[in-house]
Amino acid sequence: MPFTIDLQQLSGVLMAVVAILAATFTALWISLIIWTFRDMKSRTRDVFAQVMAALVVAVLNIPGLLVYLILRPPETLAEQYERALEEEALLQEIEEKKVCPGCGNPIQDDWRICPFCHTRLKKLCHSCGGLLELPWTLCPYCEAAQVEDSGHRRRAGTRQDDEPEYDEAL
Repeated sequence: MPFTIDLQQLSGVLMAVVAILAATFTALWISLIIWTFRDMKSRTRDVFAQVMAALVVAVLNIPGLLVYLILRPPETLAEQYERALEEEALLQEIEEKKVCPGCGNPIQDDWRICPFCHTRLKKLCHSCGGLLELPWTLCPYCEAAQVEDSGHRRRAGTRQDDEPEYDEAL
């Protein structure tokens, strides 16, 4: 029995294969358009950009998808928001953290001297006793002018009322 090919049967099989391939290609094409639109929607609030990205993929298909992947924004809106929150938290952390100018150790606002390196951090107002920054020449609390020290070194064992007691030899 010789092998015979029935052209009508072959034509039916070929039509079925072409129909399956066409349905698969159409489903892939539509899914690429939907994916592009959703992806662009997660990356920008601009409706025009969202529609244009979907149209590029709809018209150009796979090459359009490659163009979209090259030109799309690198971050989603959620990633941009998270990055902005992280940057803000880091800036607040940097601004809030006070350190000693002498040794770099953390200090507190009400300290007059660094307990680590003995650097003078604040001075007392001669009039009201409020804590003042070293360069201030006027007390913001009582408006008293601050008299600068003459700059001479104290003798060991004597101290003024506004200075802490510690050994300068350390």
